[in-house]
Amino acid sequence: VQLQASGGGLVQAGGSLRFSCSASGRIFRVGAMGWYRQAPGKQRELVAGFTRGGSTNYADSVNGRFTISRDNAKNTLYLQMNSLKPEDTALYQCNLDVLSPYRGNHWGPGTLVTVSS
Repeated sequence: VQLQASGGGLVQAGGSLRFSCSASGRIFRVGAMGWYRQAPGKQRELVAGFTRGGSTNYADSVNGRFTISRDNAKNTLYLQMNSLKPEDTALYQCNLDVLSPYRGNHWGPGTLVTVSS
């Protein structure tokens, strides 16, 4: 399984960005999936995710500004980020739990987001 991400870049505060993360390979069933970020000097945190049951959860800091969505037919995960703030500056990564045919947890490449004030 490979994850390929696109999006990210430099944006001014108040702007928007959209990420996508496409999974390829043998994937029959997936579990939890989500977007994580790590800012300089901070621990990696979950930004937004789908639980195995399909519920969404968001970090308090992005709730109401970010929206996670998915296209199951395309094995693609999206993150729409609106009203970006300088504190959203971080390296963002997608993560996917594959349940079958082979169980595994997979990370996409990091995508840097820089929000200027």
